[in-house]
Amino acid sequence: MSKRYSVVDLFCGVGGLSYGFHIDDNFDIILANDSDPDTAKAYELNHPGVPILALDIKDAKIDLQADIVVGGPPCQSYSTLGKRRNDDKAQLYKEFVRVLEVIKPKIFIYENVVGLLSMEGGQLFKEIKEEFKRLGYDIVFQILNAANFGIPQVRERVIVVGTRSGREFQFPKPTHGAELLPYVTLGDALGDLPRMTSGQESHEYATMPQNDFQRFVRRNNPILTENKTPNNGEHLIRLMQALPDGGTKNDLPQDLKPKSGYWNTYAKLWWARPSTTITRNFSCVSSSRCIHPRDSRALTTREGARLQSFPDCFKFYGSRGKKNLQIGNAVPPMLSIRLAQQVLKCLEGGQA
Repeated sequence: MSKRYSVVDLFCGVGGLSYGFHIDDNFDIILANDSDPDTAKAYELNHPGVPILALDIKDAKIDLQADIVVGGPPCQSYSTLGKRRNDDKAQLYKEFVRVLEVIKPKIFIYENVVGLLSMEGGQLFKEIKEEFKRLGYDIVFQILNAANFGIPQVRERVIVVGTRSGREFQFPKPTHGAELLPYVTLGDALGDLPRMTSGQESHEYATMPQNDFQRFVRRNNPILTENKTPNNGEHLIRLMQALPDGGTKNDLPQDLKPKSGYWNTYAKLWWARPSTTITRNFSCVSSSRCIHPRDSRALTTREGARLQSFPDCFKFYGSRGKKNLQIGNAVPPMLSIRLAQQVLKCLEGGQA
């Protein structure tokens, strides 16, 4: 069957948001764009045949039409974790609007951090919605938490959807949480992976898949890649080993307690809970809570990818730091599958 609806992915990153459309024969991704060369290469490795413009969107000459546009402009300016400033990155929504005006899709998805809603007292988000409405789109938005959709990570993002011609988009309903299926925990996600200490590398699985999440990420993948632990010094190793499950630096003896850092830095994750939000620094012990709870070490690149629900066959490109950045910035693939399903329902049920 030939693919039916054409998709353009702007600020595509490594392709987390593309994933749900890429694996569904109802869609055909006809163009992607990302300004970072290593990230664009990673996208190309996982989406062979998709033309990708590896340049700043401001320099991208896009002159085509498509049914669907998806994208998530860089979000650091909107994040509640960092400085919130009205810089060039905060204005990239204007480039998204510019491309929408050319492509004229039937529906678009605009993904970003929750901090977008409150930046400048809500004024910026109001301006973004008005720009979308000026182009003739009806706008709906919702905060979605990845953990509610079977992903082993608490990760809230705002999803803005624009439709035209009387189409109605319905957000996916949660599948996990209170009175639903139990949350997928970090232990559920990583329990089949080998025990390792600082500086080790392993390409072998420890067990057969033990649950539906592990079956999803493993498929028939024969060998682990990107599964090398960072090599930390003796003091950090002792610090990590002294932490209890879910422990923070306040649980450490005085001789190991760091003298700086926020309350949730140098902190362990919980084995029996979903991970906290994965960022680009998930392999850095001094970053927000990201220490492996069972093995008392930093996370590997593959483990970070697992917590984002990337399949084990998914490829990343560049240095460890660039690969972790590609993972930390991504939309979880399992969430993109649910969004693609809802986009299909919207297009199939809407007017021509």
